[in-house]
Amino acid sequence: MKLRRTMAAIAALAALVAVDTTQAVAKEETRSVFVMSRTWAVTKVSDAPVIYRATRDNNNLNPFGPPPRLRTIQAIAAIQQATGCRVIRSSMYQNISGQFFSQVVCG
Repeated sequence: MKLRRTMAAIAALAALVAVDTTQAVAKEETRSVFVMSRTWAVTKVSDAPVIYRATRDNNNLNPFGPPPRLRTIQAIAAIQQATGCRVIRSSMYQNISGQFFSQVVCG
């Protein structure tokens, strides 16, 4: 009898965990934008505070791509174009992988 209750509790807990993970995956939406001849993927990372991540497509390391441009300027333009909000420049930072993170102000 105790074994049945334990198995039922485990099954219910597993169902709750499965629902939570699917909601987390569905919440993240990536938008692709084209800025200064390059493609950027912009994704919302957190809700409070609102933080977006901008990742530049490296074009398969093509040496014959468009001319070089400053990545920070491109990241700011990509986030603004994807969100329609203004980037808070003092909150922007770049990780070692070349992804840019920034808070935005809408309105």
